Amino acid sequence: MTTLTLDIDIDQVSALIRETAEAEILPRFQRLDAADIRHKSGPQDLVTAADLAAEERLSRALRAHLPGSTVVGEEGVFADPGQLGRLRGQGAIWIVDPIDGTTNFTEGRPDFTVIVGLVQDGAIVAGWIHDVLAGETVVAARGSGAWIGGRRLSVLAPAPFERMTGAVYVGAKRAPQLHERAKALRPLMAARSYLRSAGAEYLALVRGVSHYALFTRLMPWDHVAGYLIHAEAGGFAACLGGAAYRPWPIEGALLLAPDRATWDALAERFTAA
Repeated sequence: MTTLTLDIDIDQVSALIRETAEAEILPRFQRLDAADIRHKSGPQDLVTAADLAAEERLSRALRAHLPGSTVVGEEGVFADPGQLGRLRGQGAIWIVDPIDGTTNFTEGRPDFTVIVGLVQDGAIVAGWIHDVLAGETVVAARGSGAWIGGRRLSVLAPAPFERMTGAVYVGAKRAPQLHERAKALRPLMAARSYLRSAGAEYLALVRGVSHYALFTRLMPWDHVAGYLIHAEAGGFAACLGGAAYRPWPIEGALLLAPDRATWDALAERFTAA
C-alpha cells in the first residue's frame, strides 16, 4: 500500500515525518535546557523548542507535498486559536501534533509520538503515528487497513471486562460523574495502561497491548489519526451516547473497543448510575 486519495503517497508522508523526528526531535531528546521548555495553559501543558521546530518543519513539508492544503497544528492553535475554525471547512487539512507526550519527552522518558492526520471536506482520510524512539510509523488510509511496514495490524480480540487491559483518561473537572464511575470500576479492572500520550495509547491498541481506551480530552491532533488507525485495524469507536467522532474539538468522551458488542458493554459499565 503506497498511495491513497488526493495524490498522497503514504510512504513519502511517512518519510517526511521520520525525517522531521530525526532532525528536530531526536537530537534534543535528553538534551533540553531550561530555556528550551515553556509552560502554556498550566504546569503539565508544556511546549519545547523541539515541538516548535518540528511543527514548523513538518507543516512546511506537508503543504509542499499537497499544494493547496492547509495545516492545523497544536502549537499553531495555541498561538492563534482561530485556526481551529478551519477544521469545519472544505478542502484538505493536515492535523499535526509535533510531539504527543511532551511531558514524557521533557523528562527524558519514552512514549512520545508524532501524530499526523489528513482530513478532506470534514472526513478523516489518512493517519500516521510515528513512534520516535522505535523509528516505526503506523499508518492508515480510509478503507485500506492499518499497517506498520508490510504488516497489517488488528485490534485484540474481545475478552471479559475483568481480563481486558484499558487506558482510562477521565478528568475529574472535565467529566466529574464519569470520573467517579471510573474510580468505582478500578477494583474490577485488569491491568491499566497509563502512557501519558494519546498517540502511544493508540499504538498500544493496534499493537496487541490494550483492548480499550476512554478519553475525555478530545483535541483533534490527539485523536484524528488514531481514531482512523483503530477503525482500520478492526476496532469500533464512538462518543459515549453513541455519537460519531468528528475531526474537530468536541465535548464528551470517546470510547474505543475491539468491536461494537464490547463497546456497548463497556459504555454500559462506564455510564451506569
